[in-house]
Amino acid sequence: MARPKKGQFRLPLGFWRASPSSREASPAVEETRATAKNQKRSKKTAPDREHDNERAIAENRKARHNYLVLDTLECGIVLVGSEVKSLREGMVSLDESYGRVRDGEVWLLGCDIQEYVEANRFNHKPRRPRKLLLHRREIRRFAAQAYQSGLTLIPLKMYFKGGRAKLLLGVCRGRQKHDKREAMKKAEARRDIQRATRRR
Repeated sequence: MARPKKGQFRLPLGFWRASPSSREASPAVEETRATAKNQKRSKKTAPDREHDNERAIAENRKARHNYLVLDTLECGIVLVGSEVKSLREGMVSLDESYGRVRDGEVWLLGCDIQEYVEANRFNHKPRRPRKLLLHRREIRRFAAQAYQSGLTLIPLKMYFKGGRAKLLLGVCRGRQKHDKREAMKKAEARRDIQRATRRR
């Protein structure tokens, strides 16, 4: 090895190489890295709530009071352009509507979608029958339940999901008067509990 010139100082070979012990990160650094990895994983797996564009249009509030809901199913609905525009403005009522199985298809009857003012002569009939979109196996299952004594297909709510109108349809049994009183007592008890917990 050549001698260093006067005024120079040569460091030994391997001086700048980190020793194995120095390459080991401290516990705090390791914890930070693990947290960052977990956050990346959670971003991939967690649902994107910002793009979850489900928006309520109307709800049949009397349905759960007058009926016992046994089963529910989300289904599409066949609409014309003026009906979609009326729905975007919330001009719909589900209070007197119900579902009916006819010729192997499910129809929504009695649903009142008000006319869209700017549609003029291309407007729709507010209470026309509207076809519901379900798979055949779902139609068979719902039809079998609907044919049972005392069961009815009742729309529970309507909403936009992914830009399309959807209907939550329920298989319901009519409540007797004592059932309604019992349901009212339970609802009142739940409200009392909620009020009590808020005061704490």
